[in-house]
Amino acid sequence: MARLARRICNSDTSVKGNHQKGQGSRPEQRRFDIDTLPDYEHSRNDRSPMILQTENRNCPCGSGKSYSECCQPLHQGEVAFTPEALMRSRYAAFVLKLPDYLRATWHESSRPETLSLEDSPDWTSLQILDTNQSGDRGSVLFRAVYRLGKGWGFLEENSDFVREQGRWYYLRGDTSEGQLKPGRNEPCPCGSGRKHKACCL
Repeated sequence: MARLARRICNSDTSVKGNHQKGQGSRPEQRRFDIDTLPDYEHSRNDRSPMILQTENRNCPCGSGKSYSECCQPLHQGEVAFTPEALMRSRYAAFVLKLPDYLRATWHESSRPETLSLEDSPDWTSLQILDTNQSGDRGSVLFRAVYRLGKGWGFLEENSDFVREQGRWYYLRGDTSEGQLKPGRNEPCPCGSGRKHKACCL
């Protein structure tokens, strides 16, 4: 999601095929080699108030798990074992404003020198539309919804990922954006699980 960071930080792709749902197993506690990002070791131990408030709540990525059981271990250095797991953790990093993690998981061939999330949208929910993995290449197609004034906007991205030395990295993505106009009886875009008419309408 290059536009998503320079709006939010790319993360998905759409090739229909070998679907791999969820974050997959974590057979071992492997951590990033972040020699190219020396500040990340320090920043990942800097637990911001937003992270402290989120630990025991549902993960921003929408998996249904708590943050401490879902994306937090990845934000603290564990390796994502599938493209979807990395994509979810990167979306959560946008929500929690963790630019160092986003850069650490961005492939060096396309990684921006600096990344600011000051103007990042108010992201509210994530939907995984499709995933694909073939060897050391993977893709994720997702839709991320954000507040747009009194309404809602969405960003869809078809993101490419590559695995090097056992670690997945975000490579690039093709994005499109639009306005979301949910019906009264449709799920609320805020991700609450309630109908729109009974929530944010």
